[in-house]
Amino acid sequence: MKTNRSDCHLTNVLDIVGDKWSLLVIRDIFMGKKTFTEFLKSPEKIATNILANRLEFLTNKGLLEVTKLPDDQKTKIYYLTDAGIDMYPIIYEMMQWSKRNLKKKFGPKGEQWLKETKGLPADKFISETTSSYKDSRKAILKKVK
Repeated sequence: MKTNRSDCHLTNVLDIVGDKWSLLVIRDIFMGKKTFTEFLKSPEKIATNILANRLEFLTNKGLLEVTKLPDDQKTKIYYLTDAGIDMYPIIYEMMQWSKRNLKKKFGPKGEQWLKETKGLPADKFISETTSSYKDSRKAILKKVK
């Protein structure tokens, strides 16, 4: 994927996460997925070659990092960097936009997410979600050391 096509801030962000899969990978990590196999089980059915490409690309761009657990050196564990965590408000707003404008029924996980966000100020929900993720990331990294 070509990057740095212009001096426009939005263009530069879209060069990193503007494809059809990157934000879904980041969403899945927030939902608790950590391994290649877990990402493959997402309902969107990403192809293995595209998933491998996205994981490598997002890692190279500094949104993800990868490690292996001491007791399982085969399985790569992916986790968000602070820059990756900073994508959550964008994902949140896109999902809220979808709810307001697409007039369709979403799957059980989407409906559950909408229920959880209902009545909460956006900044509070975003803060709680990112804080919770940082705690789980800390637990992952604690196992590695």
